[in-house]
Amino acid sequence: MQAAAIRTLRPLPQPPGELETLFRAHHERVFRTAHRITGSPADAEDVLQTVFLRLVKGRETYDLRENPEAYLSRAAINASLDLMRSRSRAKSVGLSDVDAEGLESKFQSPETEHADRELQTLIRQAVTRLGKTAGEMFVLRYYEGYDNQEIAKMLDTSQMVVGVVLHRARTRLRKEIGHYLEKHHEKQ
Repeated sequence: MQAAAIRTLRPLPQPPGELETLFRAHHERVFRTAHRITGSPADAEDVLQTVFLRLVKGRETYDLRENPEAYLSRAAINASLDLMRSRSRAKSVGLSDVDAEGLESKFQSPETEHADRELQTLIRQAVTRLGKTAGEMFVLRYYEGYDNQEIAKMLDTSQMVVGVVLHRARTRLRKEIGHYLEKHHEKQ
């Protein structure tokens, strides 16, 4: 009789809520997407929290039952690009934001590593200047590996529009990055 009384006093495990289930199923994708864009695990964690906090607070009105992967990928991309844009406006980087793994390497010279980090930063900054739709499509294609047809479906547009936007984005990035590469190769 006492065992039955004790059992009733313990809370019964509750099934995970809809948001918790969504988080468990997709948090790695959101983090991975954010990390690819920001290049920082700390920033990726911030983006992950931002995306799911917006859902908790009810700021998002998207029906997640339809395609949660597409929505969360887009949310991660947009939050990451917003973070990068805000950082580029600030023009300063805290010591905690420096990627320690990137500082240590046994295979490349310090000059090569510096040039690689500088180029990665330049690419990230250039992607943030593309504009919302172009930046989103570029990240989905070249960071996340979706093909044009999948991107068109996610963004509810045509494959042709995706192709044109990506072509223009690549042209613009080549132009911006080309200036850097020309300067870099002149020094050598």
